[in-house]
Amino acid sequence: MSERHYLRPVGFVDAPFGLDGKVARLAGGLVWFSAVEIATVAGGRVAGLELVPIPDAEAAAERRGLAQAWRNLLAARPPLTLGERVVRLDQPQTVGIVNATPDSFSDGGRFAGAGTAAEAGHRMCAAGAAIVEVGGESTRPGAKPVWEGDEVERVAPVIASLAASGNAVAVDTRKAAVMEAALAAGAAMVNDVSALTFDERAAGVVAKAGCPIVLMHHLGTPETMQAAPAYDQPVLFAVYDWLAERIAAAEAAGIARARIVVDPGIGFGKTVQHNLQLLNGLALLHGLGCPLMLGASRKRMIGALSGEAAPDERLAGSIALAMKGAEQGVQLLRVHDVPETVQALRVWRGLRDAALAPG
Repeated sequence: MSERHYLRPVGFVDAPFGLDGKVARLAGGLVWFSAVEIATVAGGRVAGLELVPIPDAEAAAERRGLAQAWRNLLAARPPLTLGERVVRLDQPQTVGIVNATPDSFSDGGRFAGAGTAAEAGHRMCAAGAAIVEVGGESTRPGAKPVWEGDEVERVAPVIASLAASGNAVAVDTRKAAVMEAALAAGAAMVNDVSALTFDERAAGVVAKAGCPIVLMHHLGTPETMQAAPAYDQPVLFAVYDWLAERIAAAEAAGIARARIVVDPGIGFGKTVQHNLQLLNGLALLHGLGCPLMLGASRKRMIGALSGEAAPDERLAGSIALAMKGAEQGVQLLRVHDVPETVQALRVWRGLRDAALAPG
């Protein structure tokens, strides 16, 4: 029976002072950890767990063939360059979601018109969003594909308006033609929920543009992904392995690793239990060596855990999940409610800064 090993930072502490040699800094950010958990997976289940303190972590990682994962946990993530804007990844940043669609699960088509959508994006940037992301195709469970021409018509004018004001703009799409049109309109980043598997031309478009790309884990398609999703091993490790494969495929297509961001795909082919397991183990994904994006805002799991609250009544749950991500070193938080999330992050950052101040 073959075994695989995985390395997850645990034992997070508020500050490193007085703990020299006993804690390590996670991915160059504002989070320190005091131990690693080495999980052994065999036969589709966790066959063993070993908790190793930081002084012994490097040697233990090497014994398990995890030396590169250990180095990835410690390596600072370089900033992302989006046009003329530089987004630092040494602290959590917000990515504001603008759904220029008539059938979004989260906002019911409130921003379906180009002018309304652009105004929403400008407000998000003014409220502190580092990036604003524009999408023209709903990928909610059960959603039907949108013709690429309609998708371009929805997103291009919104992107052009936002980019003209100097904002860092991303496009949320699976289609190469939409990527090309969006990049021409001023987008400087692509978020592909299919991780470049939907359109065979997509990887080439991204490689040629030299822009950052978000590779998101998914199971199936939006039409089928929530039809009894199941995995042949614990979901956290299945997502890790799948993302590692997609990173390798993107690099083979000519996309530099420094421009790759990964997303565990909360709600994309996962039960509520799957989502909770992923959120509890997010820090494992830093071992891939890429920045992490978390998109848990207003997701169905919040409603499932809170009396079936409607999407527009899930702000508190969304903030709770965003903070869970920040505590585990997630660099990019993809959210609908930018002012509230920015405020929560500023308070979190204030707490960290106070903890970091000696004396």
